[in-house]
Amino acid sequence: MSTRRKFIKLTAVGATFLSGGFSFASAFAGSVRKSKPNRPIVLSTWEHGLPANEAAWRILSQSGSALDAVEAGVRVPEADPKVRTVGYGGYPDREGKVTLDACIMDKDSNCGAVAFLQHIKHPISVARKVMEDTPHVMLVGEGALQFALSKGFKKENLLTPESEKDWKNWLKESRYKPVINIENHDTIGMLALDANGDLAGACTTSGAAYKMHGRVGDSPIIGAGLFVDNEVGAATATGLGEAVIRMVGSHLVVELMRQGHSPEDACRLAVERIISRQRDVKDLQVGFIALNKQGEYGGYCIHKGFNYAIQDGSGTKLLDGKSKF
Repeated sequence: MSTRRKFIKLTAVGATFLSGGFSFASAFAGSVRKSKPNRPIVLSTWEHGLPANEAAWRILSQSGSALDAVEAGVRVPEADPKVRTVGYGGYPDREGKVTLDACIMDKDSNCGAVAFLQHIKHPISVARKVMEDTPHVMLVGEGALQFALSKGFKKENLLTPESEKDWKNWLKESRYKPVINIENHDTIGMLALDANGDLAGACTTSGAAYKMHGRVGDSPIIGAGLFVDNEVGAATATGLGEAVIRMVGSHLVVELMRQGHSPEDACRLAVERIISRQRDVKDLQVGFIALNKQGEYGGYCIHKGFNYAIQDGSGTKLLDGKSKF
């Protein structure tokens, strides 16, 4: 009889577990939620993310906002003529014109973007002005330029002698064929989680080298090149923008994190989704990085060769993104 009573008692407890009163999964999730978040932290795409992260970290380490940090961070490669795929000194389009795209997004889902912007060295700062000083999300072309000038930005020539020389050499054959991990690492995307636990992101680029005049990639498009959800996490993309736009890639990564996937798994699943829609990915590179509210991060790409930079309280490092091939 004693054994039978014990069995009934254990069965009742088990039923309580399964009926929603308690579960091992919820107990485990609770223990995860209680772990201390890794913050502040900043991560960004490619090796030129290292100096960008340093600038962002100077703000984050002084309890500054993630929004201020990502803007300050990506301004570093925007102004560096040695970074040939972002801002000043970026590769021009087929007509020899440097055209820039950028977007920024904060913890409250406010966002701003510019596309096909010429003559302005820091499109990310113009994008922030669009976010804060207009009722719009995106300004493009001549309208974006006039808005920038009205806000005190300086008009200047962004085509350096080095980029002009490369463009003239390209004109000899005028053959457009992106080379993965060379022409296609055309973006710096940056994500930050500040000491207050708030997220922000920024993305800025001069676009694919020798693109058609007027072409805009994923970088200034909210949900494609960048997405931030302060309840879940943030993601940004690099690579061939057309493939990212078709899948609304960064939004997809964040939604996968919402479903419970880790940042790295979310990036992997988004990459696999892109691959599944392509006939041939031999010459296609796309990579994502992601950051969640716990300060966990990850990256994934189609082909090896993509890397990303991280800086937090433990220091700075450059990691190779895991790849499908």
